[in-house]
This record gives sequence, C-alpha cells and structure tokens, in this order.
Amino acid sequence: MMKKVLFVLALVVFASCGDDDVDYAVKNEQDIKAYVEANGLDATRSESGLYYVVEEEGTGERPTINSSVTVAYKGYFLDGDVFDESSSEGATFPLQRVIAGWTEGIRYFKEGGNGILLVPAALAYGDAGVSGIPGGSALVFEVNLLEVN
Repeated sequence: MMKKVLFVLALVVFASCGDDDVDYAVKNEQDIKAYVEANGLDATRSESGLYYVVEEEGTGERPTINSSVTVAYKGYFLDGDVFDESSSEGATFPLQRVIAGWTEGIRYFKEGGNGILLVPAALAYGDAGVSGIPGGSALVFEVNLLEVN
C-alpha cells in the first residue's frame, strides 16, 4: 500500500512540474518562424517581435495610435484552429483598446489594405491567456482594414 501511495505522490509531483518554466518569448519566436517558413510567407519582423505580411497596403488613410478603425478579421492559432472572426462588415474599435500586436500591426496598412499579423503572446494575452486562448499562445490574424474612423 505504501508503494502505491508513494507512486501516486511521485506522479502528482512530476505532473505539477509541467510547463511552468517555458520561455514563451523564445518558443513563440521559433513557432512563428516555422509557421512563416511552412506557409511560404514573406513576413517582416518588427522590433517588438510582431511579424506582419502586407498583402495589399491599401490606398486610403493610414491609422494612427489614436484612430478608431473598422477591420474585418479572422483570428486563429498557429495550428489553424479559429478562435474569433468578424463578419465581412468588420468590427470597429479604438486602437488603444486592443492587444498591442493590433495597435502596432494595423498601422502598417492604409484603408483598403489587408494582410496577416503574427502576434507573439507578449503582444497578445501574455502567459496567462484569456477565455478560450491559452497562456503563451502565438496568434495569427488575417486582417482587412476597411475604414479609419
């Protein structure tokens, strides 16, 4: 009986040693680079660690950090599982009230522009995550900047 208790205790201790020591900055960087390569993307890495692909820059107004924008988007994990998607009419929000990856990334486009944002956890929901998005998750967003309001 004592051997069984020690075995179960050892399993509990081992299981509790999970991913607490994961360096998500390093892991996200590696995972995003692998995603870019696997998908043949011509992505640019900003100083903050955001990767972005400008498929079409657009011809309208370029948003500023103080802009409110309307964006049609689809958000998914690097494995392709979608966690959020707007309608084709888009969603409107101020750039100061979204994740840092969007505040920076949307400003690479002008009205009518579209592309991809590859956002490491540090510029999204961090190590803690939020409802439906696990901590440490790198995220992909297909974005279409419909309007600078």
